[in-house]
Amino acid sequence: MSVEVGSNATDYIRHHLTNLRLDLTTGQIDSSAMHFWTLHIDTLVMVFGLGAFFCYIFWLGARQATAGVPGGLQNFVEAMVEFVDKTVKETFHAESRVIAPLALTVFCWVFLMNLMDLVPIDMVPSIMSAVGVPYWKILPSVDLNLTFGLSLSVFALIIIYSTMGKGPGGFLKELLFHPFGPWLMPFNLVLNIVELAAKPISLSLRLFGNLYAAELIFILISLLPWWIQWSLGTPWAIFHILVVPLQAFIFMMLTVVYLAMAYEHH
Repeated sequence: MSVEVGSNATDYIRHHLTNLRLDLTTGQIDSSAMHFWTLHIDTLVMVFGLGAFFCYIFWLGARQATAGVPGGLQNFVEAMVEFVDKTVKETFHAESRVIAPLALTVFCWVFLMNLMDLVPIDMVPSIMSAVGVPYWKILPSVDLNLTFGLSLSVFALIIIYSTMGKGPGGFLKELLFHPFGPWLMPFNLVLNIVELAAKPISLSLRLFGNLYAAELIFILISLLPWWIQWSLGTPWAIFHILVVPLQAFIFMMLTVVYLAMAYEHH
């Protein structure tokens, strides 16, 4: 697709990095709306659609499970479950029926979201533009609202598991007295609050930054002549095949590690 959405390359890049925004205060689609009461429709549709796809695939794999010769879908689902279960057992040593399903959901969901970066950069926006939708970002991972939403959910679980594992008094004692003892209580509190806040921030920015950079490179390559696009885009896409599962694995692994640290006593 050539640069048709604007008069120059800047308009093209801006178009591909703009979400389909719904301003809840006016009820109108407004690409300039940036306040709290704004929904990113494309992000929500992609996220819930990919989540439903993930649930359907694993439900179908469970339904087709057999004690005899397994099919390809059953092999795939069992391999994913065993991989995540082994990873969780090596990291989270307490008893919990939530951590392994949570880790499996995080890995598969983030992987599917990241996988959208391998879809040709102009294909979906062109289709949506043809049906009257002016903007559509197919890659949810480049939306800070999404990555922060995921990391804040993990942060809430960190607080919950810290309270469950240590008790409310033990968690408060750790915040006030760790690591330098009761005489440096204010310093301990500030240090622990910064440490807690850094976890969701780093978790969200790591995923966002890696995928945003990759998406921007794809956009820049698409501005070049077609014969250069193939020579540069193909190696970058092959390299990105490694980045997609790696970022999903890192997000899952850090989630499990943070929850293990929260649950265990120092």
